Amino acid sequence: MSDSTPLPAFVRIYEAGARDGLQNEATQLSPAERIELIQRLVDAGIRSIEAGSFVSPKWIPQMAGTDQVLAGLNRHPEATYAVLTPNEKGMLAALDADADEVAVFAAASEGFSQKNINCSISESLKRFEPVMKLAADNQKPVRGYVSCVIGCPYDGAIEPQKVNEVVNGLFDLGCYEVSLGDTIGVGTPATFQRMLDVVIGDRVDSLAVHCHDTYGQALANIYASLQMGIAVFDSSVAGLGGCPYAKGASGNVATEDLLYMLRGLDIETGIDLQQVIDTGHFISNKLGRINQSKVGCALGVSAGASNLG
Repeated sequence: MSDSTPLPAFVRIYEAGARDGLQNEATQLSPAERIELIQRLVDAGIRSIEAGSFVSPKWIPQMAGTDQVLAGLNRHPEATYAVLTPNEKGMLAALDADADEVAVFAAASEGFSQKNINCSISESLKRFEPVMKLAADNQKPVRGYVSCVIGCPYDGAIEPQKVNEVVNGLFDLGCYEVSLGDTIGVGTPATFQRMLDVVIGDRVDSLAVHCHDTYGQALANIYASLQMGIAVFDSSVAGLGGCPYAKGASGNVATEDLLYMLRGLDIETGIDLQQVIDTGHFISNKLGRINQSKVGCALGVSAGASNLG
């Protein structure tokens, strides 16, 4: 793609803090606290948000009560509330809770797939077939995730062609969008663009990027992806979370930091940066953790923010 390719005029932020973020935090929040987090984010203008997941509480106790979260939300008519559904049981629970959208996940690494869900990549895609059928029968859109698109803690560097094969498999199943995840944050702008050169093809509008900031490269990698035409990015308020299956992987890129960069590039998002900053401090205080957003720490809490203690 030419260096003269214009940057997108609008970027859609897919907020992952209430699911991918919270699931890797030591402190477990109540459904009521998770509802307040989501409401604050939606009030700030975020319209695509992960509300939780239907996985076994034995494995991810932080996501217990996702049905209560969905039931308790004052849903904004323009917002989409998504949940992760790893299997048919989870999909049925998502339907019962009337989630707007569901997500499935695979990995570009055989080692990560085995460690994460105890099966091969091809077996994981096969497992999603009943999920996809239920989603189609009930007119629920499905988003796909691909983990370890740059590197894996078990298999090392991942070839872009392998990523492309998994992406193709998710689109063949019926996903409307696939998010490309640098799960352990080892990517650089060069490795991201090398991967995207293979994966984008004619479907740039159906791809998203999900960066972790383990090595401080997330914003650089997002900018490189913007240059390739990507216009959907996953992020997490206050940089919450990481990956429970990748030891040492730090949190997602902070939504506040991403918004600040996009604002500096004159890219619209429809989101109020200060409200997200206030929300980042709110949730960091709830969790008893240090706010990982550099922008949030630099700009601080607004005078009108309340209930942050």
